[in-house]
Amino acid sequence: MIDATDAHNCEHDAMVATILVGTCNWSDHRDFYPVGLAARDRLAYYAKYFPLVEVDSSYYAIPPPQRTATWARATPPEFRFNFKAYRALTYHEREQGALREPTGDEERAFLACLEPVREAGKLRAVHYQFPPWFTAAPENANRLSRLRDRHPDDLVVVEFRHRSWARDEGLVGLLELLREAQLSLCLVDEPQLGTGSFPTLTEVTDPRLAVIRFHGRNRSTWYRSGPTSADRFDYLYREDELREWLGRVDELSSRVAEVHVLFNNNRANYAVVNGLQMAQLLGLQYPAPASSPSLFELSSGPS
Repeated sequence: MIDATDAHNCEHDAMVATILVGTCNWSDHRDFYPVGLAARDRLAYYAKYFPLVEVDSSYYAIPPPQRTATWARATPPEFRFNFKAYRALTYHEREQGALREPTGDEERAFLACLEPVREAGKLRAVHYQFPPWFTAAPENANRLSRLRDRHPDDLVVVEFRHRSWARDEGLVGLLELLREAQLSLCLVDEPQLGTGSFPTLTEVTDPRLAVIRFHGRNRSTWYRSGPTSADRFDYLYREDELREWLGRVDELSSRVAEVHVLFNNNRANYAVVNGLQMAQLLGLQYPAPASSPSLFELSSGPS
């Protein structure tokens, strides 16, 4: 079992960063879990091989505190969680074409679900992924600036799905806003296709944390809506594509205290395969799952 506190440290004059690799949920990884393993035992099994996970189920429905307390108890002391914010809090819901503001009940319920994990010392960050219709408008910039009021003591990561935030002066203003509010801009690896994508940047807006999310590079499915998100993020990275990020990770590790590398390409076992490959490329000593001898048989992604 890897100790997250002993994770790969890069020596730099400016800073020594801890690098943690994980996936953007623990439930989707076909062929990773031993045959017959109960669903309730998957998180504990996952935590034997990765020190970090992003909880994505909290985007779809807010888990009760009793459930998140169970997750905290199921994982070792050094394990860490990033929680994805509930969909109403990220303005994924609209009413008559306008963004719907979250209700007080929704906000309180989401904050309550975080509390058991925070008390256990395992809450690392809260992730706000905004939809393509959350564009670079003044009212949306104001919404961003108020996130710190909701999370006065949490590390907060923000991710954008509309290119207007990265255009010219708009990007300068966005970076200033995020730095002032101590919100970390999520760095993404994703298809560069139309307005519903965000460019691959290496900007640091909170020196405490940088998060990189790998969504795959499948251009043909980027705008596809299907029964599951696996239809959209159907991509297995080749090793040379992962190596493209090693220099960026090294640069980030000289500028922040902690780097999270998270794989959201959740078709089959792609995220686990690429996560363990990336950990190996970064020099991290993550164990290989002995129960899944075929885990690394897939070695190249879609063309």
